[in-house]
Amino acid sequence: MPRAAAKHQANEIESGAATPCGLSESEARARLLAEGPNELPRSGRRTPLRIALEVVREPMLALLLGGGAVYLLLGDLREALILLCFATLSVAITIIQEARTERVLEALRDLTSPRALVVRDGERRRVAGREVVRGDIVMLAEGDRIPADLLLIQSRDLQVDESLLTGESVPVRKVATMPPDRTVKHRPGGDSIPAVFSGSLVVRGSGVGEAVATGARTEIGAIGQALSSLESEAPRLQMQTRHLVRLFALAGAAVSALAVLLYGWLRGGWLDGILAGIALGMSMLPEEFPMVLTIFMAMGAWRISQVRVLTRRAAAIETLGSATVLCTDKTGTLTRNQMAIAELRTPGGGIFPLMKTSDVVPEAFRDLVELGVLASAEVPFDPMEKAFFELSAERLPRRSDAGDRQLVRSYGLRPELLAMSNVWRTNAGDPDCLVAAKGSPEAILKLCRLGTERAASIRKDADAMAVEGLRVLGVARARHAESVLADEQTGFAFEFMGLVGLADPIRPGVRDAVASCRSAGIRVVMITGDYPATAKAIAREAGLNVADVVTGEELRALSAADLRRAVKTTTVFARIMPDQKLAIVNALKANGEVVAMTGDGVNDAPSLKAADIGIAMGGRGTDVAREASSIVLLDDDFGSIVKTIRLGRRIYDNLRKAMSFIFAVHVPIAGLALMPLVFGLPILFGPIHIAFLEMVIDPVCSLVFESETEEEDIMERPARDPEEALFTRPLMSWSLVQGVLAWAVVAAIFLLGLHSGIPESEVRALTFFALVVSIVGLVLVNRAFSASLISLLSRPNRVLGAVIAVDSMVLGLVLLWPPANVIFQFGPPGLSDLAAVLATAIGLVALLEFLKYRWAGRLSV
Repeated sequence: MPRAAAKHQANEIESGAATPCGLSESEARARLLAEGPNELPRSGRRTPLRIALEVVREPMLALLLGGGAVYLLLGDLREALILLCFATLSVAITIIQEARTERVLEALRDLTSPRALVVRDGERRRVAGREVVRGDIVMLAEGDRIPADLLLIQSRDLQVDESLLTGESVPVRKVATMPPDRTVKHRPGGDSIPAVFSGSLVVRGSGVGEAVATGARTEIGAIGQALSSLESEAPRLQMQTRHLVRLFALAGAAVSALAVLLYGWLRGGWLDGILAGIALGMSMLPEEFPMVLTIFMAMGAWRISQVRVLTRRAAAIETLGSATVLCTDKTGTLTRNQMAIAELRTPGGGIFPLMKTSDVVPEAFRDLVELGVLASAEVPFDPMEKAFFELSAERLPRRSDAGDRQLVRSYGLRPELLAMSNVWRTNAGDPDCLVAAKGSPEAILKLCRLGTERAASIRKDADAMAVEGLRVLGVARARHAESVLADEQTGFAFEFMGLVGLADPIRPGVRDAVASCRSAGIRVVMITGDYPATAKAIAREAGLNVADVVTGEELRALSAADLRRAVKTTTVFARIMPDQKLAIVNALKANGEVVAMTGDGVNDAPSLKAADIGIAMGGRGTDVAREASSIVLLDDDFGSIVKTIRLGRRIYDNLRKAMSFIFAVHVPIAGLALMPLVFGLPILFGPIHIAFLEMVIDPVCSLVFESETEEEDIMERPARDPEEALFTRPLMSWSLVQGVLAWAVVAAIFLLGLHSGIPESEVRALTFFALVVSIVGLVLVNRAFSASLISLLSRPNRVLGAVIAVDSMVLGLVLLWPPANVIFQFGPPGLSDLAAVLATAIGLVALLEFLKYRWAGRLSV
């Protein structure tokens, strides 16, 4: 394809004039049905059958089945069937809960699925990446992840990062061919290839391509299976809970084996001893830990999604409560990202404040606005460029020759020159083109090559505008022959045309959110590419403590040690390039900070990935930024970050409460199972009783504590240490105290019942009632670390009420229904005895509330 024709076709991409009409919706649906979705096979998805197989390997189920087998050997078919029913119920509950978790995660995957801009029925529309089919016409822009293998039919300065496929980090240039040759097999790597590949990233320019392969048939599909087999490191909390379960399992196995030996030797009933050992093992095994962690993380991600924030990695929920520094961009995060031109200044000293008047732009300022439009993309997406177009459309008279211009060439922003230029052919007979440039005042002054005195005067004007909180751009123009266009913007003789000030108002609620961060011990740091004075003005308006501003040039001159010292106190970084964001994040982490970082562009990906919590913008963010992040803000709102931190702290608090309760409640259960074996008392509980108690504990842990509202001081305490164990010594001590006191109360009721001559079956029923009521008491005590039970009445937990009501009905059924009495070996307890037990449980709760008041300072940190 001739170079001139390729250039002409590239110029048509922006306007869409040469874009093919694409497939029809009916053709796309038919191909999607025939060839399958555009995604790699998922080897890790957990089906209900897979979940069931995992549950079968759980120790608790093995103990239930072992107990059933022993009852069969004893000839007690009824007991064996009951334990089998409990085992089936346990499997069913786990499958339902885990399947719900998978559905929640799948829904979150759907929401975070990258989208593609395709042409169907002649219209552009965004579809989920998995819905792209062979033959689709796909539009590509800077920052996009390519959704399928494409043959390029249009391109404009297109460069693609194919490092995922080739290992080479240097982007490669792409060219289009018309008509596309489908007989040639293209491979990734190398310049001037008319094909782009799924998973690659557009780092510059734009293009249009036809999908020739999707899903597993793409180049990345060939390595997809190898990638899917890689397992990421388990989150820290998951490793901690697994370690705890292993320790308890080993201890339980040892104690159970000892109990069997003691029972067999001392009482001569080896099968009964095995049953007692199984019951003891079940009582000591806190198998709820992994289940509760899984449910809390999944439901936590769902709760966070309700505030328009998506959690892409569950480990981020663990880290949220530890964040000590929040690095944020200005535009679109602290501000609305709805910029409008507020002020115009010409080189002659003229000033036109647009925000203070609705008049038409005066003649003296019209060239400044028109050049700003010409220096922008033809179809603007950038908020500043949209502001130029909106001002031109609303407050400039339409020029008669505006439609005669044709875009010849564009020069984009570069790290070393923050300016962009467009070259326009004005009419067929004019050999010279109009070159319109806009960019930072420093870059425009560099292009215009002004004298020292005049440049200083312009900088002074720019500073005055920036102090008012305006984003300042310089505008310039040049004339140049089309036949000998310069390779770089510095090759044109630019004339300085003036300054443009743009305002982007602070989002509502930002000041309150910053104040919440400050009270929570989180330092907010603004990192922006804006002019220093503008950054300082916006930071002050947002409520940040602005002592000084470090610029990109100053940062580049700092050593690693000096940078580490600088980031300790600096809250505003201005004129920062993307690679410098990574340096700032690494310096903060080197100081021991836990860093949350926001970003939206391709070049933000390294800093997002390096941060402890990468936060991508879902609205304006690119696919690569979202992929590098652990959290995505759907509304790009800074306030959502603070809401997410608040929810993260609440989730972690509630998880600790649930774990504390689990540990505490297993102490009396294990103690009551072990006590008869040690002291030669009648066997109190068998596997059936323990299995019933597990049916009570599981929903309490997974439903009640997960639904608990946040602590009152949740955003007033400092960030927790990320290395802090889930079970701190104060928390373990508190759980042990609760468990021991509950065991002492229930054991006293058991011993008093036996001493009073109450029949053994009635004592068992009374003791079982006392244990269940004590468990409910432990739930009430553990609802909050710092608040009293009375104050908790003002923040009711509806799930708690429902669970207590259901448990009460089931307990009443077990105690009063004769067939259940036979199964559980219960005798009908007297009402006075039940009332006495209930009063004792209330006393236990009161005692624990008093102790919690003394313990609270150590538990809430």
